[in-house]
Amino acid sequence: MKAFIKAISYHVPENNLSNEDLNKLFPEWSVDKISSKTGIFNRRIADSETFSSDLGVAAAEKLFEEHNISRSDIDYILFCTQSPDYFLPTTACLVQSRLGIPTSAGALDFNLGCSGYVYGLSLAKSLVVSEEAINVLLITAETYSKFIHDEDKSNRTIFGDAASATLISNDGFAEICKSSLGTDGRGAENLIVKRGGLRHQKTTDLIGVKDEYNNARNDNYLFMNGAEIFNFTSEMVPVLVENTLAKNNLSLPEIDLFIFHQANKFMLNHLRKKIEIPEEKFFYHLENCGNTVSSTIPIALAEAQKEGLISGNILLAGFGVGYSWGGILIKPLVSKF
Repeated sequence: MKAFIKAISYHVPENNLSNEDLNKLFPEWSVDKISSKTGIFNRRIADSETFSSDLGVAAAEKLFEEHNISRSDIDYILFCTQSPDYFLPTTACLVQSRLGIPTSAGALDFNLGCSGYVYGLSLAKSLVVSEEAINVLLITAETYSKFIHDEDKSNRTIFGDAASATLISNDGFAEICKSSLGTDGRGAENLIVKRGGLRHQKTTDLIGVKDEYNNARNDNYLFMNGAEIFNFTSEMVPVLVENTLAKNNLSLPEIDLFIFHQANKFMLNHLRKKIEIPEEKFFYHLENCGNTVSSTIPIALAEAQKEGLISGNILLAGFGVGYSWGGILIKPLVSKF
């Protein structure tokens, strides 16, 4: 038994945050400075009444409509998010009800960020190959914007909100091959929303401080140590690529397309050069949606498919918060197009 990606769709909110908008808020950051540092021109931001389940449901409805998929055929839901609607119940259960998926379907959430899509493909593959499920609906959905302080210009220039929906089944357009996964929780403090859970509950009496770059900070909001995240990524991703290639008995030149987590353009270019990946084999898609966390890879994969670039061997790599990382090979079947 093998497992395949059968279809992908995605959804972004209507509200747009452009570089021009950010320049008005932070005049010291020009439009050109923002785009040159991040490679991002626009980010889509969920409004105050839109949450991860809403984005996830919208992405799944698009999947059903665009690919003529029957919701009655779904027998498992995997929902990846770090911004759930509630502590409990499980967001995947809410999504099952709203989508009208049969109550015989399994449903669970898993909390991962930028490596989440790769982990999700690995989990979904295991369910299909073991014959525990036939059609797994993998949803990634994130509203990181709700974690970001209004005066934190560094994070506001990077992150956007979005959701993706992928159907994994026993047939499809791309076989899911072997993955390489990793974890190092020692880096947890470098990308964290410290308050809001049970260990440190959110409070309204925190005094905000400004860092050396004049970004507002307090523990109710997202904190990212950009330098440490960059160092971790620079060290770990080349090893991740090497390990993923080894697991699939391939060499770097045998990969036809690389789709990495779309963190920001500067980091992606650094990794591409360090790993010595030819530019024509490296796919970018973040200009008009920003870093959408676990949705960056499926969004980029869907766009690459639209551009007719899905063929040969494709290596997907996610990395970030946790720390966690994952690489996986997918092998498109030309006969399925």
